[in-house]
Amino acid sequence: MPTAVATAPRRPLDDLLLYRLSRLLAVAGSMVIRLCEGRFGITRREWRLIAVLASRGELGSSQLAEHAQLDRARTSKAVGSLVAKQLISRVAKAGDRRQVLLGLTEAGQALYDELFPLVTKINGDLMGALDADGAARFDASLDLLQARAERMVQEAVLPKADRGRRGAGADSPRSGTAR
Repeated sequence: MPTAVATAPRRPLDDLLLYRLSRLLAVAGSMVIRLCEGRFGITRREWRLIAVLASRGELGSSQLAEHAQLDRARTSKAVGSLVAKQLISRVAKAGDRRQVLLGLTEAGQALYDELFPLVTKINGDLMGALDADGAARFDASLDLLQARAERMVQEAVLPKADRGRRGAGADSPRSGTAR
């Protein structure tokens, strides 16, 4: 006869901040994605790179990846796509042709100038759920959470993902064997 295993009480995902933020981003962010993809023919990742270049000016690829908080491979792929769409340009640094700066083309700047106010309106409408005091407290709370998250990442000792295996390798807990 099987024995009953005591389990901890189940807690809903809605208790988790990151899950709630993910849901908010999925719902509200979908409007931005639809604008980007449906009206402007760019991905949200491409939009992020355009917005970073518009606000920071010309950057090297590594700097762009850092400011956009993307890995270099994803940044490189998106940069290639944006160059093909003639929205950003690659310009060799004077005196060192190995160093390339990325910047917006006229078409990229025009796209930014048209899309940014639409994204700003979506954000403003969303923040309209809060009064001025609530919005200020929320902004301060986000700053505190961001700083805490950055400290946690610096202090954490976590294994790196083996993306080639996707967790199903021979030494994975799911495989039942270990090396």
